[in-house]
Amino acid sequence: MAAPTIPEPVASFLAAVNRHDEQAFLDAFAPDGAVDDWGRTFTGREQIKAWSDKEFIGSHGTLTVEEVDTAGDTVTVIGDWRSNHANGRSRFVFDVHGDKLAKMTIREG
Repeated sequence: MAAPTIPEPVASFLAAVNRHDEQAFLDAFAPDGAVDDWGRTFTGREQIKAWSDKEFIGSHGTLTVEEVDTAGDTVTVIGDWRSNHANGRSRFVFDVHGDKLAKMTIREG
């Protein structure tokens, strides 16, 4: 079975996450970008970095993509998340504006 096709900029973002590239991870977001992690919202580079240092890049997370759905400027990726912080099937919904991520929402997959 072929791997699902992930549109840009989400594909590059997920590659950066899986190689634990903090700079590329942060650069993927718009300046006023946000992360909604199970209802906790982190807005702007400083808040996203603080969250990520503990729970995302800093916890050596990797995502094995299982499903991808694109609807307009929204890309939904479902996969198996593994890290030192949390594990399990997760749903990542990306709101894309141009070549940047406006928002990433994380929920149970």
